[in-house]
Amino acid sequence: MTHQATSEATPADQQQPAPQPAAAGGEPLIEIRNLHRFFGRLKAVNDVSFKAYAGQVMGFIGPNGAGKTTTMRILATLDVPTAGDAFVGGYSVIDDPDRVRRIMGFMPDSFGRYSNMDVVEYLDFFARAYGFSGKRRRDAVERVLVFTELRKLAEKSIDTLSKGMSQRLALGRTLIHDPAVLILDEPAAGLDPRARVELRELIRLLATELSKTVLISSHILTELGEICDSAAIIEAGRILASGTIEEIGQVQRERRGKSTSTVLALRVLAGIENVERWLVQQPFVSSVKVAGSVAGFEFEGDEAARHKLLKALLAQGFEVVEFHGKSESLEDAFMAITEGIMQ
Repeated sequence: MTHQATSEATPADQQQPAPQPAAAGGEPLIEIRNLHRFFGRLKAVNDVSFKAYAGQVMGFIGPNGAGKTTTMRILATLDVPTAGDAFVGGYSVIDDPDRVRRIMGFMPDSFGRYSNMDVVEYLDFFARAYGFSGKRRRDAVERVLVFTELRKLAEKSIDTLSKGMSQRLALGRTLIHDPAVLILDEPAAGLDPRARVELRELIRLLATELSKTVLISSHILTELGEICDSAAIIEAGRILASGTIEEIGQVQRERRGKSTSTVLALRVLAGIENVERWLVQQPFVSSVKVAGSVAGFEFEGDEAARHKLLKALLAQGFEVVEFHGKSESLEDAFMAITEGIMQ
């Protein structure tokens, strides 16, 4: 914990105002270029490149051991690459780490605690670590307390906080110097459903209202799909796909060899087994899967062919109550693109 505070603010930083991000307009706030990090023979990060922009929430997705945390630690200037470089706000993490720390906030996957501290004291400690003093420090602490809705717990010992409140406080610590870029490593791990929803809303607010760039890793892909504008999928140290959610979906479809297919779903009152047997015999239909009273399938026909299919379903006497396109999720893309490779 002490190491993190020292890494994020050095005495040299405290003697000068925080620099402004060099990137502006359409320039990326996070840019990773051909990044490598080797530990002996283990290639934890192997030629990784991707970009994220202002106001964007980017999901960083991969199985355990894929290289997510190593990449994030390099971005946070807590580790150095074997080769390649990474830039935050236009500043190199290798050549300008002090400037990077002033415009970047890193929330690790574990919440470090100091004993005998309440919420205000904890936030105040980090404000001091960034060289804030007087009214500026008090304003920074108050701003974070209000944003994270921890004002009512200001005098509560951090050792007694619930997991959800601890994560809010960890996010608050990350925001204390108002960084333009946030790097969040598994922030929703171990949270109950309500706490996850509340944290998700805070993250989305940071991007949409405050125009911060957020790089977030998580194993809860359904939730990432709801807040992310873009994603990078990593496996065995290599990026398999990166870009907007739509671009990721296109990569998924191309890998399946179904670049023009649409995923459809229908629900019937009864007789789903008969529907399944009928569907597999129809033109343009493939990969039929049934769950309960719902059948999902890939359809390669145009809208006229889709209308003809629905008309034929009704003509067969099937009691169709729903018929619609099915959005392919980030989880679907992850499963289609990754191969389950272990390092």
